Amino acid sequence: MRFFSRKLIKPQDLNAHGTLFGGAVLSWIDEEAAIFVLCQLGKGNIVTKYMSEINFVNSAPLGEVIEIGMETVKFGRTSITVKCEVRTKFEKKTIITIDEIVFVHVDEFGKPTPHFIDQAVNN
Repeated sequence: MRFFSRKLIKPQDLNAHGTLFGGAVLSWIDEEAAIFVLCQLGKGNIVTKYMSEINFVNSAPLGEVIEIGMETVKFGRTSITVKCEVRTKFEKKTIITIDEIVFVHVDEFGKPTPHFIDQAVNN
């Protein structure tokens, strides 16, 4: 798994308990996964189709630095599936894992269309 981006947990990222809000980190994951897939495909026009179970393993406090990791799981004819781990930067404590995030390549009408990529490009 490769870790590409880092985020500093700020006050606006906290929940009522004073720890990282799940909705904030899921937004970061969706954006990071989309960028990762765009780089793998070398083209745009993708949509998030599916996320498997989201495993909230640990929380993170204000001021913590987290990093978001992605790994390609498989390529379909019109889709690409990745997995994700979010962890603390320095202690490497896992915050969230997601086994499958599926993106679909679509045409200008939003219909699935082949991406013609057989394997990941190292971007």
